[in-house]
Amino acid sequence: MASHVLITGGAGFIGSHVADELLRQGHRVRALDNLTPQVHGPERRRPAYLSPEVELIVGDVRDREAVRSALRGVDVVYHFAATVGVGQSMYRIEEYTSVNNLGTAVLLEGLAERPVARLVVASSMSVYGEGLYRTASGAVVPGTSRPLEQLKRGDWEVRSEAGEALAPIPTPESKTPSLESVYALSKYDQERLCLLLGRAYGVPTVALRFFNVYGRRQALSNPYTGVLAIFAARLLNDRPPLIFEDGLQRRDFVSVADVARACVRVLGAEAAVGQALNVGSGRSYSVREVAEHVRKVMGKERIEPEITGRSRLGDIRHCFADIGAAQRTIGYEPQVSLEEGLRDLAGWLEGQVARDAVAEARAELDARGLTV
Repeated sequence: MASHVLITGGAGFIGSHVADELLRQGHRVRALDNLTPQVHGPERRRPAYLSPEVELIVGDVRDREAVRSALRGVDVVYHFAATVGVGQSMYRIEEYTSVNNLGTAVLLEGLAERPVARLVVASSMSVYGEGLYRTASGAVVPGTSRPLEQLKRGDWEVRSEAGEALAPIPTPESKTPSLESVYALSKYDQERLCLLLGRAYGVPTVALRFFNVYGRRQALSNPYTGVLAIFAARLLNDRPPLIFEDGLQRRDFVSVADVARACVRVLGAEAAVGQALNVGSGRSYSVREVAEHVRKVMGKERIEPEITGRSRLGDIRHCFADIGAAQRTIGYEPQVSLEEGLRDLAGWLEGQVARDAVAEARAELDARGLTV
């Protein structure tokens, strides 16, 4: 049965892909988006990639009247509106807390007045902090924050109290959150607020914890977006990708096409209600490996990555997804390999123009003492 769907942040990277998938399945789609300049440029125009079938309301999720208007006649809500980026969140504290936490509260007050049949909120792998690890003896333990003194020595691995380097393993939803940045804290608040209020007001709610999403339409000029888009922006300007620490930190990179399919599968999955589910590829790669892949598909092999040997406060060492719960609960199966996804991304990058603001962002973090 077709639904009338609202996507907050629906003109953005992930939201627009979810809109496309919903439209393909016969749903009506409305987007509420403030077209923030950091993502959409100073002109704040409707993005050309946003389907003309999407009704766009330009407004802020913190604006009660804009939210009430956007909710009118809607029976499903995807809440994707958020300010993103770990590093920037550590100094734009008020902005992140306002948009992510207050914006979610305003939306939920609107939903308390006008309940819907399903609420899906975008959470983040950042809520885990460090992922799950295994000791040499085989014991499974949660990763803990690395001490500043250790980072200053350039000792990047997560270690036990005895000093043993721990081996990373896939992280399931049962891992206790460890909130290492303002961004992570705000995403966890979004997730918990939605699940809590959804239960209280009878709105079936699902939280999806996205891992490192990449693909067409990422904001290439935003230096706090996903690492693949940042690498691409540097390479488009014939500059080396900047890699923090030693580049051997491991992440789960998932195609936005797979993420969009997962988001839509949630609509009919009653077993998912009240749950937080990982959405990743189920595979891990080092950041250095991924930089090499991006260079290759973009034909920029001659540009060597720059390994900074520095760490950003709020960053973690290893975290990649155990996707077993999503497979069992919503029938989620990633279909796009990293190689295939990067080839598609490279095709889209041809002809794209990116303002490379990575050096400025790094200087900002350095000046504020947020790198070690």
